[in-house]
Order: sequence, then structure tokens, then C-alpha cells
Amino acid sequence: MSPWIKYSVVRLGLFALTLGLLLGAGMWWWLAAVVASIIAMTVSYIFFASLRDAVALDVHSRRTQPAVDTDAVAEDGTHEDDTYENGAAEDSNADGTTAGETRP
Repeated sequence: MSPWIKYSVVRLGLFALTLGLLLGAGMWWWLAAVVASIIAMTVSYIFFASLRDAVALDVHSRRTQPAVDTDAVAEDGTHEDDTYENGAAEDSNADGTTAGETRP
């Protein structure tokens, strides 16, 4: 499972649990949401550092990958050349008409 998913599920679960407890205690819904978000953020920052670090390493690895895959670019160029080699361009005449077609 992706570190993004694990960390997000833990934080959302912690928020939902805290929000449910605060609403059950009779706190206003908007104040309970603010307090629950602060508690969830603080607890996840203190106790889930390993998950946060895994997400940071994943971000770093994605950012350091090359933006353009040179192999894919080479394959795309080869694919375009195959179109002409397979005869797709042989059916057209020099004036842009196809075989058996005449220009008015």
C-alpha cells in the first residue's frame, strides 16, 4: 500500500474518532471540527513520524525522476516511422488525392 494512502487513512481516522468523541460530549459542531483537526494534526505529527517520512521520501523520489522518458520518446518516433514503412502513405498521390481519385 502506498505511504500516501496509509498516512491519509490514519489522519482521517484520527480526525473522525476525535470529532465523534467531541460531538458526543456535546460540543458545537464547528468548534468540535476545529479542535479535532488540531488534535489530529498534533498527534499525527508526534506519533506517526515514520509514515510522514515515508511520504516525504516518496515525494522526493517522484520529484527526482526525469521529466521526459527518453525511451518512450524514442519509441514514439519509431512508431511514426512504421506508419510509412507499412504502406499507409503509399496510397496517396503527390497532389494529395488517393488512388483512383481525381481532383476537380
